[in-house]
Amino acid sequence: MDLQNLRLLLMLLPRLPLIARITILHLLHLSDSSKYLDLRSTLTIGVLRSFLTPTPGKPRSISAVQKLTLRDPGVKGRIWVATYMAPEPVVSNVKEVLHGAVKDLRDPSLGAFEFDMPELIPVEAEWTGYRKDASADESPPDITEKAKYQKMVEEVTSPTTILYLHGGAYYLCDPATHRATCKKLAKITGGRSYSVRYRLAPQAPFPSALLDALVSYLTLLYPPEGAWHDLVRPENIAIAGDSAGGNLVLALLQLILHLQRTGQKVLWQGEERDVPVPSCVACNSPWLDITQSSPSWEGTAPAPWDYLPKPEQVASSEIQPCPIWPATPERKHLYVADDLITHPLASVVVNSSWKGAPPVYMCTGWEILALEDKYFAKKLESEGVTVVFEEYEAMPHCFAMILEKTANAARCYEGWGGFIRTCTTGGTVESSAVEIKAKTLDENVLAFDQLSDVKDEDMGERVKRKGELLAKL
Repeated sequence: MDLQNLRLLLMLLPRLPLIARITILHLLHLSDSSKYLDLRSTLTIGVLRSFLTPTPGKPRSISAVQKLTLRDPGVKGRIWVATYMAPEPVVSNVKEVLHGAVKDLRDPSLGAFEFDMPELIPVEAEWTGYRKDASADESPPDITEKAKYQKMVEEVTSPTTILYLHGGAYYLCDPATHRATCKKLAKITGGRSYSVRYRLAPQAPFPSALLDALVSYLTLLYPPEGAWHDLVRPENIAIAGDSAGGNLVLALLQLILHLQRTGQKVLWQGEERDVPVPSCVACNSPWLDITQSSPSWEGTAPAPWDYLPKPEQVASSEIQPCPIWPATPERKHLYVADDLITHPLASVVVNSSWKGAPPVYMCTGWEILALEDKYFAKKLESEGVTVVFEEYEAMPHCFAMILEKTANAARCYEGWGGFIRTCTTGGTVESSAVEIKAKTLDENVLAFDQLSDVKDEDMGERVKRKGELLAKL
């Protein structure tokens, strides 16, 4: 038994009673999930929920949890991974442009404010592609990272480039944890992924990740001297992400739209450059409201179809202090300063306008984020944005990555990747909303105006109230 499997076994041993209870209820068809899910999926969700919900009296530190998700599992199988470090841009005002946008987009009624801008640094990313002729457990060849990139490009069959921003609540995970996702999207599209190793909170709070995302987008559009890739046309770029990465995708899109609306260019590598919109954006279970103001976040009972814990289940007393948290100076939120938690580039759900956006793909399950995702899909479509929305019956958060062996996951990847493939290769998409049944994959057409009964002003007021409440805690 290898070390990784031994660790997994030791982690599961204390959960054997939970596993037994879930199994019995499922086999006897006494659990709600047994009507929709197979036993393996039900067990995966239940065990994952137990890992993510802190055990009373056994506090964990943020640094320990973060470190656990940053372990690199290595590269094996039908995948190319080439790590590239984009150099810090010379003669650039990208930092100042972002600073100005944060100032411009904040609600002026909230008064004057100051915040610390992160430094402009080199940003690393993983070029990821599908390696067709490798065996399932084959290691990559012993060649340079640039040579791996060149091998990957030889297998690319379309102009699609996916700028991928991983999820993990802004403080967890890494491109290494999302290699399988980027590989699958690359295979479906025939293209390649550029998965960004953006700075994580709490060490690097908002807008650090957004600055790194913008730098990465500009790196694709206008490669620095010595870059491995040629310039990528915006019509061939999709910006994609999951969970918090979906939030970052939409924050980057809103930043680009703001620059377009105001006619701003960016000084990049010594030249004035336009920042065009990409061909599309594609989000899997995006986290849109950092304040967690939706009713689905309230209470202490576990979300019935999800594994994500609620705020009241993760009491501050259950977080062990460590060098990175609490932050200095102290703040309430891991990702963002107290007076910026309702900012439109953080809680993207409150942006007043998305006009001018390219086509948007969104999927969600019966998860804790479903309410805000469905509201947002309706809002986008009402503003004339082309939206492809998919709701998956009985599925948890980011289920395609968690329940990856299921037919539901395969259908989700095909919808997600197929949308990207169409948009980045000159095809056209039309707005649609469907519900996909768990056991049959049958599709029921949904009406956008029936997805949510929340009005824009109500959403804005709800987020504002929750932001004020969090600031007082």
